[in-house]
Amino acid sequence: MTLTPALTEIVDDFAALGDPDRATLLLEFADELPDLPEELHADAMEPVPECQSPIFLSVDAADPSAVRLYFSAPREAPTTRGFASILHQGLDGATADAIAAVPVDFVSDLQLASVISPLRLRGMTGMLTRIKRQVAEQTAGRT
Repeated sequence: MTLTPALTEIVDDFAALGDPDRATLLLEFADELPDLPEELHADAMEPVPECQSPIFLSVDAADPSAVRLYFSAPREAPTTRGFASILHQGLDGATADAIAAVPVDFVSDLQLASVISPLRLRGMTGMLTRIKRQVAEQTAGRT
């Protein structure tokens, strides 16, 4: 299993920092999560109950060569928004095969365990697991 080039760059950015700066970088990612398109509403998206904050995601794998990801995460939950933004920046536009190849435990590569609670890290793993499942379901049977 491998990371997309964008996820590799994000992991490298986190690895180059000390703990306080990793937490700051996560909060910077939170500010970069794009808004939902007008036609997409959180109530029509999949909830991620593994997250401590209410987060919803939508995966569009109609074109398996460029999967689109959408997240709804409250601004008052910057850690969760940061995780969603990392996944968005690292996976949005990637191929279905590239997303399927991302190891679910890549979250540990971000080296956030000393600054973020295990419960919060589980939320990011939950997001990735749901993305991978939706991609698999939407691309099943395609050649």
